[in-house]
Amino acid sequence: MTLARMIGTVLGVGYIRPAPGTWGSLVALPWAWLLHVLGGFPLLALAIVVGFAKGWWATQVMTRDSEDEDPSEIVIDEVIGQWIAVAALSYPAWSMGLDILVLWPGWIAAFLLFRLFDIWKPGPVGWADRRGDALGVMLDDVIAGLFAALGIIVLAGLWHGVLGL
Repeated sequence: MTLARMIGTVLGVGYIRPAPGTWGSLVALPWAWLLHVLGGFPLLALAIVVGFAKGWWATQVMTRDSEDEDPSEIVIDEVIGQWIAVAALSYPAWSMGLDILVLWPGWIAAFLLFRLFDIWKPGPVGWADRRGDALGVMLDDVIAGLFAALGIIVLAGLWHGVLGL
């Protein structure tokens, strides 16, 4: 297996059927937890940036000379998008010195919201997806991750602020 294929398929996770994107999102969660435990939000943020760059490169290599610009086995984009969603939990846990697992409802929301926006592809998510190039493959999940992160912030504000729970 080439380096690009190892990165793009996240060590072969992208070959799991059905729903390789969902499997990619699921495998991202324990890795996000590990990154947070080892280095807090700064390490997770660094992993997002480095992972995006490597994912973009791997996607370019894997789709070169192919008619399919977004093969289903490429799931590094889901990992990066899911990490962005989880970053909305990592930052407050890190800055307040909390065990990130205390925020377990947020982990569930991060997964569900990211998958919702990644599948539904509203507005800019769909725009990025329609680009038809390696950057679009990565960007649609980045934007879906940002939408999910905003959703987590809104839900946390409602739960803790408005409802006072």
